[in-house]
Formats: sequence, structure tokens, C-alpha cells
Amino acid sequence: MPLVSLNDEQYSAATAPAGANLIIASAGTGKTSTIVARIAYLLSQGVKPQHILLLTFTNKAAAQMLERVGQYFDKTIVSQIISGTFHAISYKLLRESGKKITLKPPKDLKMLLKTIHAKRRFDHIDSGVKPYQASYLYDLFSLYQNSTISLSFSDWLHENDSEHGVYFDIYEDIFMEFQDLKKEYGYVDFNDLLILMRKFAISSPHLQFSEVLVDEYQDTNTLQGSLIDAFAKKSLFCVGDYDQSIYAFNGSNIEIIASFSTRYKGAKIFALNKNYRSTAKILSLANRVIAHNPRLYEKKLEVTRSGNCESPQLLVYEELFIQYKAIAHLIACSYTPKDEIAVIFRNNASADGIEATLRELGLTCKRKGGVSFFDAKEVKAMMDLVSIVVNPKDMMAFIHLFEYAKGVGPSLSRELFEALFALGDGDIYRGFFHPKEMANPFKPKIKNTQLGLFDDCHEFGSVSRFYNLGFDEAFLANPLLKHAKLSSDGAGFVFDVYKFLKHATRIKQPKTLINHVLSSQVFNTIAQMLATARATKKDGSVDEEVKKEAKERIFRKGHLLKDLADGYSSNERFLNALTLGSNEMSEGDGVNLLSVHASKGLEFSEVFVIDLMDGRFPNRKLMSTGGGLEEERRLFYVATTRAKDKLILSYAKYDKIKKIPFVHSPFLSEAKLII
Repeated sequence: MPLVSLNDEQYSAATAPAGANLIIASAGTGKTSTIVARIAYLLSQGVKPQHILLLTFTNKAAAQMLERVGQYFDKTIVSQIISGTFHAISYKLLRESGKKITLKPPKDLKMLLKTIHAKRRFDHIDSGVKPYQASYLYDLFSLYQNSTISLSFSDWLHENDSEHGVYFDIYEDIFMEFQDLKKEYGYVDFNDLLILMRKFAISSPHLQFSEVLVDEYQDTNTLQGSLIDAFAKKSLFCVGDYDQSIYAFNGSNIEIIASFSTRYKGAKIFALNKNYRSTAKILSLANRVIAHNPRLYEKKLEVTRSGNCESPQLLVYEELFIQYKAIAHLIACSYTPKDEIAVIFRNNASADGIEATLRELGLTCKRKGGVSFFDAKEVKAMMDLVSIVVNPKDMMAFIHLFEYAKGVGPSLSRELFEALFALGDGDIYRGFFHPKEMANPFKPKIKNTQLGLFDDCHEFGSVSRFYNLGFDEAFLANPLLKHAKLSSDGAGFVFDVYKFLKHATRIKQPKTLINHVLSSQVFNTIAQMLATARATKKDGSVDEEVKKEAKERIFRKGHLLKDLADGYSSNERFLNALTLGSNEMSEGDGVNLLSVHASKGLEFSEVFVIDLMDGRFPNRKLMSTGGGLEEERRLFYVATTRAKDKLILSYAKYDKIKKIPFVHSPFLSEAKLII
């Protein structure tokens, strides 16, 4: 049993009686070991594994915890424990209840919102304040959903940004249409998933747990907190550290962990105080800084590592890029294995500079949050083709595909989709192959001056202009082709999608479906366009050899996707599993380049925290949208406590490109590195 390896504090927490238990686990104090031991303890006490719910920050963390539990219990027992992120758990439980869910990532839904936002004109309002753009408005609405469960969007906006009050009715109307469209086409985003799960948990008395365990509790937002409360449970076991609460910009609410003892009757608070990760000098520096924040719960951290250790270093440079080059040279000369070195930054601009200088020296590096396999255009195109097979209501997949159709933009592609949707009574497959008779399948335009709604009327063209393009008679009879703005190239692309769907809907195995995608004319057209673009030189000429290699790489990714599909028996499960899990991937090897947020939960032998200038770290611009200076200080604490053996801090006095002088971060003064 893992209990025997615990210290007294960890043991007390892991064996706590059922009830509301909060474990304050500071950086490096063995919180994962405590959670693993708690699960093992529950199983040893006869708790059924299917009655244990483990909520984690990443699916990878959940898998690692259960792998460790599996060292002590049979895999058939461990596999019954319900574990994963809030979103993965919600998807699993809702699916098991029979609900059909198709997830769409934020980038898809932002495009959908843009098509709605574009119909509005704000110039009839003379306020002197520019209205929000669609992308920012989407992020704002997401923050609203994560931050409150009681206020309307307009009321929340009024509390947070009364300056835009003249636009609140338009914003509210935009999102009413947005929510209606998502419902009409079967879209569910990550917030919708939690909201649906909360409703289901409240209305399902049979869904009960003996214990719900929550990792990284300090980063819980109001929506997630309401979901935790909605689950019927006999016991709650939350593990977190208020000094590591760093997601206020995303709606996390530090008051959730702060108010634990008042919200739950008879709550017990445990503290893990023994640090096993960092040296005494590294921990001392981090604690000097974080001590400037309010203490929500008592802490008495102890260092367990002994022996000689290096003091944290502060390196000061005259100019920004001199700093980056110097840090890169230090890394090149270090005897520490490169994958045990991390460069941690507050701003992405910092990462660009350090990545460039590392690559100049021939040092490989991986940057978490960079372009992953699933972000490649060809992979997204393949998944869009799968998506319109799985969900014939998926307008966003349709619009993304038609980015590759000549002469068809987002506005026209949406009109084509809506026409197919109408022709097929909500199913574009029927709209293609069994269209009902309609004189005008295109939606009538609505005008509403008060809400900024304006649009143009439709015009119709003769289908005879497509007679010599080799289309079959059934396709030529489709009213879709009457749209006057549809060119021959655009119609040809529509025909390729038509031919793809003709056979795809009968394919039930994901691997076979990906194979059908790879052999389709529509994907070959997309691959040809991408390969040509990647082989085009600055003078406009195309390097045919490069184009050939680019096309081969595109299809290699296709075959990799086919291998991934081999583990799934359902097209829908395959599609949703990739949507849920792809954001946890990072590519490459070598030196780790990480934002502070991406470094959370990780540890490295040698850590560089760069660009410690006031304005950059703390980031004064972002302070107003997050948790202020206290949150920036928590970010500094997280960054420095990633280091096990060696910590190097650095800043520059000047940026010669922007001609900006810098002042050192106040955290360096608080750390007593600058007097």
C-alpha cells in the first residue's frame, strides 16, 4: 500500500474520515502521492471503484495517478474509477446517459460568431467607444460563463465594463442568435459541456459518488465549482495551494478555496509542509516573495533536501537580445541534460527571442503551446471531413472545408450550408441526395436597425452554366446551384464534397473512414493546394520537388491519423476524443520553453526565468484582466518553484528595437536580490 511511504501529514490527509476535506499542498510537497494514497485507502476500505470520481487539471495527470494506483490493485478495479478533466468526465457521463454530443473547439465557434457579428453595424450609435470585435467578444462571453451562474450577460457586462453600455442590447442579441445556432446545429463547446453536466447531475439522483477528489482546486472557476456542488457525494477531497492560483484571466476564483471551511459544514483543513523538490535556497527565495500576499491558511514549509546547494542567481544585461544570447550560451555550456532545462517566461514575445537564439546555436527545443499535430491544416481538414459525416449539422466543419474552394468565402459557404440544411430538413446529407422541393432554399434576410442588423437580398443564377463540368444529373437538379455567386470552381468543390459523402455515410469504422478521406478527390484537392502554397517561392514560382515532398508529408500525417483511429470503434467517439485531448500535446525535444501557465505541475533540474522587468513580469497590461499584482506574484512563485537544483533569474535594461528602457521587476526586490 502507498500509505507506508507517506510522512505524517500526508498520512493524516490520505486517511481522513469521509466529509469535506481540504488539503493545502504547497509546491513540491507530494500532493500526487497523497491523492494516490487516498484512492488506495478508499479502495482498501471497500469503496467501489465506480463510485470514486477523480477530477484533474489534465487527462495526463489523471492517467499517471491511476497508473500508480494500479501498482497496488488489479487493473480491472482501477479501470472502473471515473477520472479525467472536468470536460472529459462530463463528456463521458453525458455520453453514457445517451446524450449525443459533438464538441467544437473555440476557434471554430469564434468563426461562427464572426458570421453573426458581421451582420451587425454599430455605426448608427455615436458613443465614441469602439464596439468589441467578434473574437474578443467570444472570449468575454466565455469568461462570463466561467465567472457567474446567476447574472445575465448584460448584467455581468454592466458590472465589469459599463463603458460599453450602449452596445449591451446588440451584444446580448448576438449571443442569443449564437446560442440558438449552436443548438440548431448540435454544437457544444467546453462551457456548454459543464453546464449540461451540471443540469444532468442535479436531475439524476442515481448518479452518486462515495467520494469526489479534486486536484488543483485553487484554479477552480465558478462554473466548475457549481458542478462539484451539483454532484451527489458522501465525501469531498480537494487538493490545492492558494499560492499557485494563476488562472484568474480564465475565470478561476480564489475565493472558492479561501471559503472552503465556511461553505462546507464540519470541513477539515490539512496542510502538507515538507518540500521534497527544491533546495533550501530556492525555496527561501520563492517564500520571501509570496509572503507579500495574504495568507489564507497557515503554512510552515520545511525543506527535506540536505547538503550543499547553489544560491539562485540574478543576471542583469544591458539589452534585451544580449540577454537572450547570453542565456542560450549558458544553456549550451550546461552539463544538465537539455530536457531537464526549462526557460520560463511570462510573455510569448520572450519565447520568440530565446527560441531564435537557441536555434542559432543548433540547440533543439520544444515550446509548449506551439503548433501541434492536430493544428496542422491538413489534419484539421481531414477531421472536418470526418465531422460532417458524424454530424450532418456541423456548419463549422463545412465552412472550414470551403476555405479551400476558389471563390467561396465564409459568408457564401454559410449560405450554402444553410440551404442544404433547409433542403434536407436539418441534414445536409439529405440536402445533397434527397432535397425537398423549394423555390428558394436560402434564408430570407432580416433587418433590425436598433440591433444593427442589415443585409443584402439574394440573386439567382442559371444552373445551365455548370452543364459542361461533368456533374451528374441528380446533382445538377439541386436548387443549391442556383446561387448567383457560386462560380464554376466553387460548384466543382461542392461536387467533390457530394461525391465524398455519397459513400462516407455508410462507413462505421474510423480507420476505414480516414482511408476514404485520403482517397477522396476533395482531400486531394486540399492537399494539392497546401503543397503548392508550401512550395511557392518569394518570386511566385513553385519548386516542384519541394511540392512533391510537401504532399508526401501531408499524406504521412494522414496515415498517422489512420493509425490513431485504429483504437476506436465509433466515428463519433474518435472525433470527440481528439477534440478533448489534443490540447495537451507538445511537440519536439530538447530545452523546454514554457509560459508560466504551461509550466504548472512540472519540475526541472535547471530553470531560467527571463525578462524580469516591471511591465513584463509582472505584466501590468494583463493585471487588470486577471488577479492583479497578487496573481502576478503567484505566477512568480510557480515559475521559481519549478526548479529542483538550479535557478537563474534575468532581466535586461533596454530594448534597442523599440527603444524602451526597463526597470527591474519588484519581485526581485522582494526576493532581496536587489536592494
